[in-house]
This record gives sequence, structure tokens and C-alpha cells, in this order.
Amino acid sequence: MPRLANQLIGQNTFSFKVALLTLALLFAVGCGGDAKDKDGKDGANAGGDKPTLVFTAIPSKNEADLKKGFDLWAKHLSEKLGVKVEYKPVTDYKASVEMFKTGDVQLAWFGGFSGVQARAAVPGSQAIAMGAEDPNYVSYFIANKETGLTKSDDFPAKIADLKFTFGSPGSTSGRLMPTYFIQKESGKTLKEFFKTEPGYQQTGGHDATLDAVLAGSYDVGVLDHKVYKSRLVKDPAVAEKTPIIWITPGYTDYNFTAHPKLKEMYGDDFITKLQTVIVETKDEALLHAFPRSGMIKASNKDFDNIEKTAKALGLMR
Repeated sequence: MPRLANQLIGQNTFSFKVALLTLALLFAVGCGGDAKDKDGKDGANAGGDKPTLVFTAIPSKNEADLKKGFDLWAKHLSEKLGVKVEYKPVTDYKASVEMFKTGDVQLAWFGGFSGVQARAAVPGSQAIAMGAEDPNYVSYFIANKETGLTKSDDFPAKIADLKFTFGSPGSTSGRLMPTYFIQKESGKTLKEFFKTEPGYQQTGGHDATLDAVLAGSYDVGVLDHKVYKSRLVKDPAVAEKTPIIWITPGYTDYNFTAHPKLKEMYGDDFITKLQTVIVETKDEALLHAFPRSGMIKASNKDFDNIEKTAKALGLMR
């Protein structure tokens, strides 16, 4: 009898443990993050979580400044829109367009040229906002002081004999529009105009162009006027070392472009809400990220001339 009693007690204890383990497994499956709800959606999303809005910006200036400013924008947009927003830096202009094409980023601060490229590749994408200064943007032609060149209202034809650098090949203010103005003013192609083939600053944004001219690696360069002015604030001596020798006529430039995927992620009215939040932003710290005095509404039509110019120069189909 004692042996039988012990066997029964052992069997009951084992059964009780198995029952507890089974209940624990069932509870884990029912509450786990990988479980699906009745509609087949991820359990986390069914609980109210929304996907992350990822945005990027063309690397028009040094990476540290960009990240500081656009991390603030990520926080601002997240608070105003009620969704998680993340800023994702890119190494060059082409990468920003490619990530937009694949949908890996759903919002981008593009230049005029990169914006029309991205929108042409993604039907339904929309330019939704631009800086207050962007409808009449300009480029600065600058020279190393050793050239002896000074500012003039007339196009500086003498640069044909000097070492010249553009910015990024994908830049509106550092490549596209300067190319157009050089050819318009000289009546020649770049190959015909320059005695030495121009250079390009593949990385580092417009700061890299300024640094190259400061160092004397190039005699003359062209860059975004906003970046030049920002550098003057940090180092006033820049004006003497690399004087502005010519200012281009105005053109339309930077813009926020929204991917149509945003409607799938958050609803049909989300892009309109996003546009409103951007345009109504008045905080100087946020606007300094561009830098701009304010933001205004934009549309794809605002950049028709940029697209026509790119196609006329053979830089876009």
C-alpha cells in the first residue's frame, strides 16, 4: 500500500506540472507580439501601434548639422501627427532618390532636381512644401582670393581658364542651374567653355565645395547661397578668402516631397495633415535646420521649369 500511494502521488504531481506548462504555453501564444488577430494582422499593430514614418534629406551640408536639425523635426512631426517619425541620413543625393523610389523613406527634403527625379519615378508622389525663399533661390560663384577675381554683375567669363568645381552631380544649386547659366551666358557647352574639365564634390555637400576653393584645390566653385551665408556666421573670414564673384538669376529649389505610400500607412487625409503641420511650423530652431524663414505650400507644377531644364541639358529623360 505505501508503494502504491507514492506512485499515485507522483503521477498526480507530474500531471499537475504538465497542466501548468500547457496553460503557460497557451497564454504565451495568446498574448505574444507575433500572434495574429482575427483579421490576420500582427498583434502589435492590432493593439493600436502605427508604422514608423521615415524621412530623409539630401546631404546638402555637413552630416552633423543635418542630423541635429532633422532629429528635431522628427520629434516635432511625431508630436503633431501622433505617429512615430524617424530621420534617416543618406550619403549622397542619388541615395535619397533611390530610397524614396523603393518606399524605404516616405518623406524627403529634396532639392529641385532630386525632387523632380523622385516624383518622376514614383507616380502619385507630391511636392507639399518649400521654404519661403525657395521660389527665388540663387547660387553663388566664389573664387579663391589668389585669383584676384571680384564681384561683378556680369558673368565672369575668365573662369573658363581656371580650375572650376561644381557641387554634387545631383545638386540643383551646385550643378544643374549653374550648368544652365554657364551655357546660356557663354553660348558654349561645358566642354567647349572650360579649358580644364570641371570637378565635382561627390560627398560633403556644399561645404565641401567651399572647402575645396578655400584650400586652393580649385580656383573657382559654385554653391548654395544659404550654405555660404551659414559659413560666414561661423567664420567671417570666408568672405575675404573666397569672395562671391557672381550671383545667378533666381530659380525654384528645395521641397518636401511626400510618397503616396503615406496614404496606405495612415489614411487618405494624412498627406494634407502633414502639409499643414509643416507649413504652420514657426519655431526658429526647427526652421534653422534648412535654414529658412518659414515654410509655404508647394506643388509639383512649381518645379516644371527645373524638369524642363534637366531634360534640355540631357541630365534627365
